[in-house]
Amino acid sequence: MTVAFLALFPLGLPGYSSSLQQNENQTEPQQSPKPDSPKQTPSTKPLSETAQLQIAIDRAGNDRASLVRNLEEFLKDYPESRQRPQIYRALVEASLQLRDSSRAADYAERIVALTPDDMAMTMLAIQLLERNGDEPALHRALNYSTRVLDYINRSPAAEKSPKISKEEWETEQKRDKTNILSLRGRLSFKLHDYSAAETDFQASMAITPSAQAAAKLGEIAELKKDLPKAIKEYARAFALADASGGAINRREIRQKLGNVWRLAHGSDQGLGDYLLQSYDDTVASLDAPKPKRNANAKEPYDFTLRKAQDGSPYSLAEQKGKIVVLNFWATWCGPCRELEPHFARVAAQFQGITDIVFLAADCDEDETLVAPYLQEEKPRTTVVFADGLDTLLAVRSFPTVVILDRTGKIAYRTDGFDPEDVEAELSNAVRHALAAQK
Repeated sequence: MTVAFLALFPLGLPGYSSSLQQNENQTEPQQSPKPDSPKQTPSTKPLSETAQLQIAIDRAGNDRASLVRNLEEFLKDYPESRQRPQIYRALVEASLQLRDSSRAADYAERIVALTPDDMAMTMLAIQLLERNGDEPALHRALNYSTRVLDYINRSPAAEKSPKISKEEWETEQKRDKTNILSLRGRLSFKLHDYSAAETDFQASMAITPSAQAAAKLGEIAELKKDLPKAIKEYARAFALADASGGAINRREIRQKLGNVWRLAHGSDQGLGDYLLQSYDDTVASLDAPKPKRNANAKEPYDFTLRKAQDGSPYSLAEQKGKIVVLNFWATWCGPCRELEPHFARVAAQFQGITDIVFLAADCDEDETLVAPYLQEEKPRTTVVFADGLDTLLAVRSFPTVVILDRTGKIAYRTDGFDPEDVEAELSNAVRHALAAQK
């Protein structure tokens, strides 16, 4: 019996035991000496839903299999019970104790349907569905993992617990994002969607390099017959395995690397030198501090960004006096992909107006992810790297749209969007900014 059930349904419900005892001790009423007195009959009161549930729990005792049967029978009688979330949780726990992961997954998904923001239960549902392994279950797990990633991206620092610092919160966000990207990549890999898996593993590596993600990237490259890339990723996984805490088999990586190397070069000659060089390069990249662009910039117009297509400079100082509309996004962000056509259509409404510019500012830590994304998506607005502007404007989730007025002050901001009215809302905000300071 779960703690929640013990709290919600105490074993001695007030009035229930006494009424049951009274019914058991009830005797046939005596004949009244008065001939005109009506015969008394014992009254029976139907048991309440709570009492029925208490009986189901009590009768199970410590038998988890009986508890599952009893609670499922109760749900047949009371399918809309207000206690469903607690009952489902008890069924998840009991099913796990009985090693019935299929039933546990079923009730975990029911909890998620009732309480979509319960990320802990959503993660449990993902793990159970992945364990079951059939294709429909993996697809549902994939959808749940995207939901978790979107939840992480939407979580603002203002809602963090006061018990942790902003730095601790950011570290937790970084860790959670790395883990869910790797998890989603693993699910896509099992579903043979290697392109999606590769994108997620690369995004995970960009945040926090790991041997697991690098090894999967090596496997994907090997499946695609890209032997040089497979060698590179396996070697990187081998170098990172020290930090994996035993979660990955270094011997297995070495064998895979050796096999791919021999396919590419015909023998093991040169592999040792390559592996040592790769190890040194990987460790150096982890230790070396990344240079911060626009480190001394204090205002938006102090920033010089880079165009994503060719890396050429894009000076915001040259846009001073104009309205600047910025869409902050990342390649791994599903909602960002959905927003792009809306953003492009709004930009098209103001085409030809010289004192307004629309920019899509990429915030990926791994910039190598951007070129393939642009080739696939072909966005219609100018794409730049954020280069620290996201930090200045305190962008904490994606997508975030910011409108800067002619002086560089924020005239409008939205974190996330509603697809039904985003174009009308953004168009009105742009028109207001244009009219405000003419």
